[in-house]
Amino acid sequence: MKQIALHIFRFLYQVPAFILIGLVRIYQKTFRYILGGHCRFHPSCSEYFILAVQKYGAVKGSVKGILRICRCHPFHPGGYDPP
Repeated sequence: MKQIALHIFRFLYQVPAFILIGLVRIYQKTFRYILGGHCRFHPSCSEYFILAVQKYGAVKGSVKGILRICRCHPFHPGGYDPP
């Protein structure tokens, strides 16, 4: 019984991360090509967001991803920036 409760808790804990990653994947498949998809960084900002959410969880990963998107502007040199 305890193992089942643990599995349910883990699943519910990961649901927000799955939703965020799904939304970014939808962006990658649709709007990325419409908006141009030019990023100064490697990995791209959307890939960074996904990697950060996978590594740090939904809340901390989202904050890191949003901060990275804020750094992606013409006056920043860019480059290699892993999460």
